[in-house]
Amino acid sequence: MSYVEVGCRVLLVTVFALTLWGKISGREPWARFVRSVGDMTPWRSNAVLVAVAVVVGEGAVIVLVATPLRWAAVLGFALAAALLASFAVATALVVRRGAAVPCRCFGGDSRTPMGWTHVVRDLVLMAPAVLGLVASSSSGVADVGMALIAGVSGAAFGLLITRTDDNLIDAWPRRPGKGTGEVRNV
Repeated sequence: MSYVEVGCRVLLVTVFALTLWGKISGREPWARFVRSVGDMTPWRSNAVLVAVAVVVGEGAVIVLVATPLRWAAVLGFALAAALLASFAVATALVVRRGAAVPCRCFGGDSRTPMGWTHVVRDLVLMAPAVLGLVASSSSGVADVGMALIAGVSGAAFGLLITRTDDNLIDAWPRRPGKGTGEVRNV
């Protein structure tokens, strides 16, 4: 296992664990997440089913990427990349439609409406998934010191992106137009 793979594993486990916890940590966070999923699609009746599929997928990524077996890592990284790609596409469709849906990607009670910066965030998070997939497909042994540094760096970046997401996105200038409206009280 290379230090690149270690860093990517820890980063993705951190991000997906915190996002999963933010959605399932209580009745109200789960209800807000399901409502935001319903607001994202014209088929509101499928919101619970889609929300359950998302949290099951996120849980599977955590288990697979954390398992120290090559085949599990390959599956986990591929699933993480697929989920992040689908999140980016779903968010882009919401923004393009001009809907002011709050981003509940990391759970919580964010009032920040989804925007193009959310799409970029998901695409940026795909990088460690793809990089980890490539790294897990090759053999090699990581230097313990470098692996430790990579793991700590991955955890720090994962914490940074999940805990400062709204602040970073709010700081990004927005042009008036589609996808910049006020979020309705959901």
